[in-house]
Amino acid sequence: MAKILFVMTGADHLTLADGERHPTGFWAEEFAAPYRALTEAGHEVTVATPGGVVPTVDRVSLAPEFNGGEQGAEAVAALLDGAAALRRPVALADVDPADYAAVFYPGGHGPMEDLPDDRESARIITETLGSGRPLALVCHGVAALLATEETDGVSPLRGYQVTGFTKAEEAQTGLAERARWLLQDRLVELGVRFTEAPAWSSHVVTDRNLLTGQNPGSSAELATALLGRLGTA
Repeated sequence: MAKILFVMTGADHLTLADGERHPTGFWAEEFAAPYRALTEAGHEVTVATPGGVVPTVDRVSLAPEFNGGEQGAEAVAALLDGAAALRRPVALADVDPADYAAVFYPGGHGPMEDLPDDRESARIITETLGSGRPLALVCHGVAALLATEETDGVSPLRGYQVTGFTKAEEAQTGLAERARWLLQDRLVELGVRFTEAPAWSSHVVTDRNLLTGQNPGSSAELATALLGRLGTA
């Protein structure tokens, strides 16, 4: 019915404040839940990454405790294995946002490594916002918005209401004290209006054609909101 672009991290680690490389990538649920919802509604998903590298899944995100048990973990692993788009990503530099009805950014700590400074990702974000087509980002994927800041320190997103992975949630992951920066702080510095719900609860914020989700558990609700924008909810 429509072509949807998933912009994903090409990073397989997050560099911590002490220089250590923390293994990561994209978070399985944040790809799987929207991918399932969109493809079951008949939409076609294309994956794009910096340089066209095959995205790495955060192995922790495949554990049963993050997928509702062993059966859920097996279902997510099977979906990732069957998602051909993950194995043949296009390069962000080759993407024309006008070719897609919507753009979606999954999270995981990987996007904090490469997307906050990626100018091609920033181009896709600003062109999609300007077109009026829906742009959705979830959890740490919201870090991609940071790349829209211009040399004068101003972002076209200033004043937008957004959510993303919170400081409270990051503290509970054990990485807050070791991280070079925290997403919530950087988004506030960007000039957006950050909103948050209690840690780990599903929370989706819509402002004009920008849709954001707070955490992995917000992925399904965000996908439903995106489908609503596409007229297939």
